[in-house]
Amino acid sequence: MLKNFPTQYFNSCTVLYVINCISLFFITSVTSFAQAPNPALIGYFHNWQDANAPYIQLDQIDSRYNIIDIAFATPVQGTDYKMAFTPDQVSVPVFLSQIQNLQAQGKKVLISIGGANATVSLDNIMERDSFISSMNSIINTYGLDGLDIDLEGSSVTTSGGTISSPTDQKLIHLIDAIKQIMLDYYTTNNRRLILTMAPETAFVQGGQSAYGGIWGAYLPLINALRDSIEILHVQLYNSGSMYGLDGNIYTQGTADFIVAQCEAVVQGFNTSGGFFAGLPASKIAVGLPACSSAAGGGFIDTIQVKAAINYLRGNGPQVGSYTLIQSGAYPNLRGMMTWSINWDAVTSCGTSYEYANNFEQIFGPTTSLENEITTARENYLYPNPSTGIFTFNSAKNNFKGEINVFNILGSLVFTKSFASNNFVLDLEKMPAGVYIANIFDGEKYYFQKLIIE
Repeated sequence: MLKNFPTQYFNSCTVLYVINCISLFFITSVTSFAQAPNPALIGYFHNWQDANAPYIQLDQIDSRYNIIDIAFATPVQGTDYKMAFTPDQVSVPVFLSQIQNLQAQGKKVLISIGGANATVSLDNIMERDSFISSMNSIINTYGLDGLDIDLEGSSVTTSGGTISSPTDQKLIHLIDAIKQIMLDYYTTNNRRLILTMAPETAFVQGGQSAYGGIWGAYLPLINALRDSIEILHVQLYNSGSMYGLDGNIYTQGTADFIVAQCEAVVQGFNTSGGFFAGLPASKIAVGLPACSSAAGGGFIDTIQVKAAINYLRGNGPQVGSYTLIQSGAYPNLRGMMTWSINWDAVTSCGTSYEYANNFEQIFGPTTSLENEITTARENYLYPNPSTGIFTFNSAKNNFKGEINVFNILGSLVFTKSFASNNFVLDLEKMPAGVYIANIFDGEKYYFQKLIIE
């Protein structure tokens, strides 16, 4: 991001965290299905005054933004690990009241760490623990809903190892720190901390061309925390050109770039550090600058953005030379992210809230998470039937839906597409236990608990 800023999960449990591993599996997996709004319009909020993108009072942000990332928590001067945050334009009590006002509307407010000009490097256990303590303090002080990882530059680099087994201590310590922060949050609040990430493309898709330094450096982090990540919104700007899965190179600022880079993180890809297994489309949001002045490169007009996302979601034709590998497309793509809300609000490089307007045209009006959860119901299926008959009530007469069933550890155990209000779920090979069914009808998500005895 251009920041106009002044100045398989748990593949190893360290001794420090082994006692908490089982409980953290449960916390970050079972409760991860309905933590943040869906579809999501994610925007970064500048915690400083900028003449070109002025400060906005937090509770005066356009209501369509349902996930707000406060930018940024940064290291205390003289350290690269002890984090601090102070509201820039208002007092702490006023800022806290504004956060609570947003949360009362069903919005989620996260603290983003790092940014373009702040290096965070956890080189040893002392620095890791100081990072954990200081981030816990910030999150608890402001009653925040989650944590966004926006580390750039030398903060996240790799010099050896593989995606599944990193050897760089600062990567290992960062992974352990995030796990501990999530566990501490759950212990204090009895709910899961929302975790999002905003890496630059070189750190993720760039792993296709090289694995070392910043290239592919986020891949071990994403891999280790894949079941905890709510949304991954790679910055599809300030990135130059990148490979697509077809082996061709695509340039930022085009519809092809959006389509190719989004499919890469869903399908996964090979690197010299091993294969990166992709994330579900429901965890992927398209990250773009709000206007041409908000980034050094990669801005794309609203017409092309809409065409690219419609093609990704199966709602429109191919928009360029890149052809999707998965013919069924990705109807449950999570949403859109932008740098930034402040830039979206100005009229100096586009109409006010042009990005939010385009999101609404593509995904429809945003709804709070709580409204969607109320549609869930429980199905008790026993004793170990071979099939479960679902009757699904949808206002849509013709739709293309999908059901994904996850076990208690958050692993996908069953997936099926359907085009009818009645469909059969084959449970013949599923052992007794508790499962979560995530059902998508083409527009909304529904969650059902399955109990097989």
